[in-house]
Amino acid sequence: MKKADIFEFYRRLADLNPAPETELAYGNTYQLLVAVVLSAQATDVGVNKATRRLFQDVTTPQQMVDLGEAGLKEHIKTIGLFNGKAKNVIALSEILVRDHGGEVPADRDTLVELPGVGRKTANVVMNCAFGAETFAVDTHIFRVGNRTGLAPGKTVLAVEKALEKGTPAPFRVGAHHWLILHGRYICKARTPECWRCPVVDLCRFKPKTEAPKGWQAG
Repeated sequence: MKKADIFEFYRRLADLNPAPETELAYGNTYQLLVAVVLSAQATDVGVNKATRRLFQDVTTPQQMVDLGEAGLKEHIKTIGLFNGKAKNVIALSEILVRDHGGEVPADRDTLVELPGVGRKTANVVMNCAFGAETFAVDTHIFRVGNRTGLAPGKTVLAVEKALEKGTPAPFRVGAHHWLILHGRYICKARTPECWRCPVVDLCRFKPKTEAPKGWQAG
């Protein structure tokens, strides 16, 4: 995709959603970190449902440690892979208390050393909590980057690097959110809804999906 088209791609998404945010519910940076760890191979809706009561009682790493692994499992047992996630959340909470004064470090390299925190999770936290220009490539962004031609790559890291290189300055902080939401609600995996896509003319995907019978733009 040409530079001018990339700029226009983001400009249109930004016009429709000037202040994009993650759909994960959280009250502080620590809760954001926990929510993102729990969201691996799970939906944001499912995570929010599981953490609603948890986050009323647990707002700090020390409170999570005090809750304990068994107590945490009771809250998150509806989430996939909850046993392993509970173990990781307790372990990372212990490290935050012991080594970081109970605070989430604003450093990606430090974050990825925490149990259960990979590069994608660290990128989300850096972006959402600290306003860093990071690009957390999940399945939605990987699909959108390749399908549209915005940031093609054979691996997650390749797509991330393409986004880092090609995303224009005005859109670098919000890009992560716009692309996830676009992939989640319009550029869907099985049937992209091209008929209502705001960037359809810029996209390299062919053939475009036709609108269902009787559909009218609102």
